[in-house]
Amino acid sequence: MLRFARRLLSNMPESTVYGGPKPQASEQRVTINQLRQKYRRGDPITMVTAYDYPSAVHIDLAGIDVCLVGDSAAMVVHGHDTTLPISLDEMLVHCRAVARGASRPLLIGDLPFGYYESSSSQAVSTAVRVLKEGGMDAIKLEGGAPSRISAAKAIVEAGIAVMGHVGLTPQAISVLGGFRPQGKTVSSAVKVVETALALQEVGCFAVVMECVPAPVAAAATSALQIPTIGIGAGPYCSGQVLVYHDLLGMLQHPHHAKVTPKFCKQYGHVGDVINKALSEFKQEVGNRVFPGPSHTPYKIAADDIDGFAKELGKLGLEEAASAATAAAAADMETVGKTSPDTSSA
Repeated sequence: MLRFARRLLSNMPESTVYGGPKPQASEQRVTINQLRQKYRRGDPITMVTAYDYPSAVHIDLAGIDVCLVGDSAAMVVHGHDTTLPISLDEMLVHCRAVARGASRPLLIGDLPFGYYESSSSQAVSTAVRVLKEGGMDAIKLEGGAPSRISAAKAIVEAGIAVMGHVGLTPQAISVLGGFRPQGKTVSSAVKVVETALALQEVGCFAVVMECVPAPVAAAATSALQIPTIGIGAGPYCSGQVLVYHDLLGMLQHPHHAKVTPKFCKQYGHVGDVINKALSEFKQEVGNRVFPGPSHTPYKIAADDIDGFAKELGKLGLEEAASAATAAAAADMETVGKTSPDTSSA
């Protein structure tokens, strides 16, 4: 918990009765107020979805504004075909890992399916856990059904910042009939805009717009007075988000290729590098090239080898003693070959 306290949670007031406004140093947490300032200036907001400590460290170093711990971990990390199976406890593990790795970006945790739809009380309880146990600064929830709008309102009234999510909402694939773009008809497009406005009305500080035509996203962005974060929604949103693994081109497995969205731009081909490294490792181990002398750093003195071999002999482990002696001799021979000759000039 001390770690989270040091992170200066961004939903804490920047000006309080205990002191005036503090200047925001570059290493301090991005705040919602800072995102609002970027939005008012027309500066694009950057957001990346990540699930663990190493990716959070990279996002932190890159200066990304927002890190979302998404329920898409169910698909990207756990190998499910949808986001539905992931539990709140699993999400909290991912949240804590990201919180330990990212000290600068605003941290937002997804509310997983099944943990906020039943009642406003359930929604608030889940959101509280995401902040208190997950170390997040805010939460995100999907959809515009009346129950979800009510949940967003209750969470905001409980003092927790909420990011909304409209368009393709993966938790609703049972109703949507799969991962289908939204806003492609007049009625669907109007619904996207109306839902975004409803989420703004109950106090959401931003709205994700997923898989909608660019004109629909442009209309929503114009109608709203809060930032829109696009993912597969064209260039007219206030900011953009992609999944860490997707934008790096990290995963090459057919399962992931099946679920990698069409709108994703790969800024790297990290998966190719990973595959090459693993193949080289397999080959070097198979050929007994690895580990070589430079990766065998721990030594035992010659006198201790003799004593070790004698003790093994007493235990009736003559073959083990011979193996230890032979390995020590081979090690000494390797050292002799690699050491510079200083006998004469």
